[in-house]
Amino acid sequence: MDKNSNIYTFVFAIVMVTLIAGLLSYTATSLKPLQEKNVKAEKMQKILSTIGVEVSREEAEASFATFIKGQLALKKDGTVDAASNAFELSLKKEVKKDAVDQRFPLYVAEKEGKTFYVIPLYGAGLWDAIWGYIALGEDKNTIIGANFDHKAETPGLGAEITTDWFQAQFKGKTLLKDLNEGYIADNFVSVKAIKGGAKAEDAHGVDAISGGTITSDGVSDMVQERLARYLPYFKNN
Repeated sequence: MDKNSNIYTFVFAIVMVTLIAGLLSYTATSLKPLQEKNVKAEKMQKILSTIGVEVSREEAEASFATFIKGQLALKKDGTVDAASNAFELSLKKEVKKDAVDQRFPLYVAEKEGKTFYVIPLYGAGLWDAIWGYIALGEDKNTIIGANFDHKAETPGLGAEITTDWFQAQFKGKTLLKDLNEGYIADNFVSVKAIKGGAKAEDAHGVDAISGGTITSDGVSDMVQERLARYLPYFKNN
């Protein structure tokens, strides 16, 4: 075949494209198990970080087994769905369902003789999804740690939800107006990001991100909507 002909160029291009596509497909398939393992380890790291356990990716699985004593998939009424695997639930998919069909993952942790409850979060920021985890203390009311992440928030603005200064504000905040009144809807106020700054004595407010109001509001809405789903379980347990 004449190497200077159009046919040769066309055939050569097809062969190269096919070869490269095959190599990329093979590489992606080969790396998939490793990618899934890394995603799983990172998820464990983030859950553990909310209870003050910082570990490497290599240590994540062993530490997760040490500190996480229960993984529950809750129904809307607060009962446990034993048929669902809490860790494998995708909140991205769950939040699209009606509340009665959703399952709400809950991780029960033990550290230094104390019990903690880690709740996964999922919501909407300015440009795309935001998510994270909040850990509650034994009273199921006081936040002891928070971890947030995002897909496409603006660097220096909404993306600040991933920073230590923003997340640290949630520690010590409470969800209920009065713990003695228990876990009823009217007593649940959640924690909100306040534009212009929260007062020091505000047990339910944190400083919003300057210039990142919509993302801050997204975090507030996410925390309130997700945590409210766990009131029936906390009320009954």
